[in-house]
Amino acid sequence: MTDLQWNQLLRLIQGDVPDPLPVGFIIDSPWLPNWAGMTILDYFSSDQLWLDANLKAIQTFPDVMFLPGFWSEYGMCTEPSAFGAKSNFPANEFPHAHKIISSSSEIHDLVVPNPVTDGLLPFVLNRLKLARPRIEDAGHKIRFAVARGPLNIASYLMGSTEFLTTMMMEPDKVHVLMEKITSFLKNWLNLQRETFPSIDGILLLDDIIGFVGDAQFTEFGLPYFKKLYDGDASVKFLHNDARCEVSMPYLPEIGINLFNMGFDVSLNDLKKATQNKVVMLGNIPPRDVLAAGSPEQVREAARALVDGLTDRSMVLFSCGGGMPPDVTTGNIRAFAETIQSA
Repeated sequence: MTDLQWNQLLRLIQGDVPDPLPVGFIIDSPWLPNWAGMTILDYFSSDQLWLDANLKAIQTFPDVMFLPGFWSEYGMCTEPSAFGAKSNFPANEFPHAHKIISSSSEIHDLVVPNPVTDGLLPFVLNRLKLARPRIEDAGHKIRFAVARGPLNIASYLMGSTEFLTTMMMEPDKVHVLMEKITSFLKNWLNLQRETFPSIDGILLLDDIIGFVGDAQFTEFGLPYFKKLYDGDASVKFLHNDARCEVSMPYLPEIGINLFNMGFDVSLNDLKKATQNKVVMLGNIPPRDVLAAGSPEQVREAARALVDGLTDRSMVLFSCGGGMPPDVTTGNIRAFAETIQSA
């Protein structure tokens, strides 16, 4: 993000309503490589192609905020790899991390990784170090420390069904697991911030919080998210495009001030549930409209999104979730132009 975009985001968090209205998207490996004309594997394995793809995005859409911006990642394999998870990288499909915990009895012996040396994390950081001069030459800076959230990582280490079952049957063991993952994540986020002084934001991505009830969220989610967001970062950003009705009232308590949700809940309801204290990044349907729709259908959805708001403050207009595969340049422009002219 440029200094201008970053300052606009900070003012948005403070309650300002920019003119024109702001547009932003989470972009990463599900969309960016193929849009830029390369395979997902090429994007992951070539620092130059990764940089080229990100530069192409900011040059094609200079008035759009891309979050977190120059995201160095290996899909869902990034953090699980540090714990020793085997990872598969098909040539042009999403990578996959395999579970490493086959029994809850193994949680006690799980070693907390060192983010300086373990898994793919050194490659994530070194890619950014190598690219930093060109990122800054393009007028942008590395703004966010980024990680998958603690429940998300736990679901990869154990398997989603096994993790949720253990949460109900053996809660003490799940707390041990969550403490270890949270300790690792604190170290990983801090390492990113120490490496790049321009970082003043935290982004966690965790869809598993959308699969638990209130009692489970307050026991296994709330205390650990509060630990992770505790600190002086100016932007505390959460992505969860699964169900969010359970977690959304707790966002202000956690300290979150920017939230990317799915499209099955209205921005008005979200603003009400969070007392309009959290900037909402959303939320037209990503796949069925932004990716599969015509430019006119995208414009219609964008107009309806703006017109349906009871209050235009605390909104960064986007799709409900990250940018999905197959979104065209024309559809992004149709959305941005409609929002910015509203």
